Amino acid sequence: MTETEPIRERSYTWSDPALIAAEAMQMDGQAFFAAMAEGKIPPPPIAATMDMDALLVSPGQLVFSLTPQEFHYNPLGTMHGGVFATLLDSVCGCAVHASLPAGTFYTSLDLAVKFLRPVTVATGKITATGTVTHLGRRTALAEGRITDAAGKLYATATSSCLVFPIG
Repeated sequence: MTETEPIRERSYTWSDPALIAAEAMQMDGQAFFAAMAEGKIPPPPIAATMDMDALLVSPGQLVFSLTPQEFHYNPLGTMHGGVFATLLDSVCGCAVHASLPAGTFYTSLDLAVKFLRPVTVATGKITATGTVTHLGRRTALAEGRITDAAGKLYATATSSCLVFPIG
């Protein structure tokens, strides 16, 4: 870095995650995400950290978008694999959550990500879609896909989640 190169900066704010979780405990997953989409409940801190937006929530499916930025980059000048993984973990887990009744939560047990091609700022907005493929009493399975505006596939994931009652 040279002395004349401008320093890039980023700042953001978020809401108390404990208050968000308390709201989530009171309603089914579909109602929780609908309230979030309507602005009645703030998004979780990870949404601000990653700069991602929810686009669509329906039972068993959730879609987030992200516009790649330099702060997502790895040392090679492409989007870091952890950003792919975080985005895919989010849509898979939230798709499961959107399918759950009130008083039921989930936690991710595993996430298997396949990176197919790099993403850069030039890629433009990408979309991550999570779809529940199995919802049982104790476990759930979901698949995730990241695509660009033309539908080109950049990464996929499978996730298994443990489903459990709260308290």
